[in-house]
Amino acid sequence: MKQFACGDVVEGCDGVVTGETEDDVLAAAAAHAADAHGMTEVPDDVVALIRSGITDA
Repeated sequence: MKQFACGDVVEGCDGVVTGETEDDVLAAAAAHAADAHGMTEVPDDVVALIRSGITDA
């Protein structure tokens, strides 16, 4: 299981997403970004930050 803490990219956010693979985590992070932060698209630089912040749960 892998996870990403949104607060690593967005200061003050306590959201954490998980998934079996990095791609699962990226998809969950995109859904979280839309729901919690109103982002309709996740820019490549943010995807890179998310990918680098993914850890084993």
